[in-house]
Amino acid sequence: MLSLELANRIVEGALKHGRKTSCAPLTVAVLDAGGHLIAFQREDRSGILRPDIAVGKAWGALGMGTSSGALADRLAGNPAFLNALAAMSQGRVVPAAGGVLIHQSDGDVIGAVGISGDRSEKDEACAVAGIHAAGLRCDSRSL
Repeated sequence: MLSLELANRIVEGALKHGRKTSCAPLTVAVLDAGGHLIAFQREDRSGILRPDIAVGKAWGALGMGTSSGALADRLAGNPAFLNALAAMSQGRVVPAAGGVLIHQSDGDVIGAVGISGDRSEKDEACAVAGIHAAGLRCDSRSL
């Protein structure tokens, strides 16, 4: 189970990594395995669309069972599937790096973190750092 305490540690670790690596202001969303928001923070000056993007990256990772960056790679040459996925999800899936699955030590998925604010690759690196800061494993292209 993904507790509020662990989710908050993920957010704190992700934001700390973002400051250390000079990221633009970030928005971080942590969802449980059912796609419910557990923890969320939006840094000052992070854009008004960033919350929806962060949640969409995490939600898409959960829905497709892979990081949102890996999903973007798969969809790059398949616009028909991208359009179908967008329609089926009512536009909730954001296929860009920054959404990362969170695993327990036994490998079970317990949630996902989504980050938006900087380049997608930097968002993903912050997500990975946050998950590791909480002592958990993750599923990411950047491992």
